[in-house]
Amino acid sequence: MFDTTPYENRFEAAVGHFEEELKKVRTGRAHPDMLDGVMVMAYGAQMPLRQVASVTAPEADQILVTPFDPANIQDIALAIRNDLALGFNPSDDGRNVRVPIPPLTEETRREIVKNLGDKAENTRVQLRNVREEARKAIKVLTSVSDDEKKRLEKGIDDSVAKFNARIDEIFKAKEAEIMKI
Repeated sequence: MFDTTPYENRFEAAVGHFEEELKKVRTGRAHPDMLDGVMVMAYGAQMPLRQVASVTAPEADQILVTPFDPANIQDIALAIRNDLALGFNPSDDGRNVRVPIPPLTEETRREIVKNLGDKAENTRVQLRNVREEARKAIKVLTSVSDDEKKRLEKGIDDSVAKFNARIDEIFKAKEAEIMKI
């Protein structure tokens, strides 16, 4: 019998990755996940920011980064400043790095939504690729009838449709959050 579980797990992983990517997207409000992609040169190696500092959002327009080791404060500020995709200009007071979050303009909001659309489409492409792999695996089965093959393909197609609907739902919610002033 053909097991669709590995394909379902890959569909779930693709959508989960999409959700994680959306957490990093700026929405006009400060959120600690906005700095998840920042890599800091500390102790002679590139390390994720969360491994060298505590990241919080005490206010709606500011992120506070508290290094575990105050010797890394300059490196942390530099790493945030050098991440051009973020466009943040952090300042440090000797103990903490404060990252002010500038308000989003209408044009910036539209650009962010456009980029989200691209990420959603990339996730849909991943789903289609997994579906094609599943279909190829089903076609080469010799131990099942043609009717059973059609039923299996329909099940895979239904799963893809379900996950595509979830992508649309997640995208629309994030779009509304971004466009809200």
